[in-house]
Amino acid sequence: MKYVDEYRDGALVRQLAAAVARRTTRPWTIMEICGGQTHAIVKFGLDELLPKAITLVHGPGCPVCVTPAEIIDDAVGLAVEQQAMVCSFGDMLRVPGTGIDLLTAKARGGDVRMVYSPLDAVTVAKENPGREVVFFAVGFETTAPANALAVQRAQREGVANFSILTSHVLVPPAMRALLGAPDNRVQGFLAAGHVCTIMGTGDYGPIAREFGVPIVVTGFEPVDILEGIFRCVRQLEEGRAEVENAYARAVRAEGNAHARRVVEAVFEVADRNWRGIGRIPRSGLEVRPEWAAFDARKRFGLVEKAARADTGCISGEIMRGVKKPPDCPAFGTTCKPEHPVGAPMVSGEGACAAYYRYRARAAAA
Repeated sequence: MKYVDEYRDGALVRQLAAAVARRTTRPWTIMEICGGQTHAIVKFGLDELLPKAITLVHGPGCPVCVTPAEIIDDAVGLAVEQQAMVCSFGDMLRVPGTGIDLLTAKARGGDVRMVYSPLDAVTVAKENPGREVVFFAVGFETTAPANALAVQRAQREGVANFSILTSHVLVPPAMRALLGAPDNRVQGFLAAGHVCTIMGTGDYGPIAREFGVPIVVTGFEPVDILEGIFRCVRQLEEGRAEVENAYARAVRAEGNAHARRVVEAVFEVADRNWRGIGRIPRSGLEVRPEWAAFDARKRFGLVEKAARADTGCISGEIMRGVKKPPDCPAFGTTCKPEHPVGAPMVSGEGACAAYYRYRARAAAA
């Protein structure tokens, strides 16, 4: 398949791994931001091809994993107590809040529906004019344009019973928070290509200069990721800290101007709690006051709750690159995909789910 097979070329993967080994003269720790990249690294064993001096750690780039438990509680309350129809992507249904998850809420009589697009939720609202329909809008910069378009479409078509419960987060402020933490061990970043397809690369330059870390925008296939690692190591070895675009087939420096305008029209930047990490200033998106009619928080009078820590789960340490999934005592024992303790074991982009799927079960076989 074009644009897939050539980026999974085994010979080229081995050549790139060897090139990394030749450039490496000392230990380096590199973080891939995106959970999709984490899954590719673990699935294809890319970390095992690299010299032992290179340590890959996994960042907070799984939108489901960083959605706070208290916001999931809000979604559950809308479905169970407010009798709203709550629409969500499938991987959000099993993420635990402080009490139950959305799937359990559905089993208890709540009207929870899985959709594939926020526009599907607008259609559900049009088909059920007598019911309040709420779309649970989570994600990074990549999903924000579609959620903003759903709000604009609802207004344009007069769908007054539609609103969104937002838990949008932004990558650059999270990178700053990680680099400024006292236990930070990250020396270079692989930035997520799909995020940069929307936002461009401009926000990364100040971070690279301020913290002295190279940031390489990278794709999601094995060749993409190893090319990104090679470029990152080359910068580290040469003492440089710059932004490089290793995903030029999809990313432009300016990003997608139309998508950014749509997002800026509907959302404004706000502080946000990140599950397992805490509150990061100006790291989220909230619905602008002029679109308040489509803001579920305003419509249902939801009050922001204090962040709650996960119990028995070290997801925060994993997403900050301090530990890896096998370091958690619950991993693969009391915490499995069918009975998750923490969000990273649920999501298709969660680091714990990747290790369990590709490493833990293979070791047991």
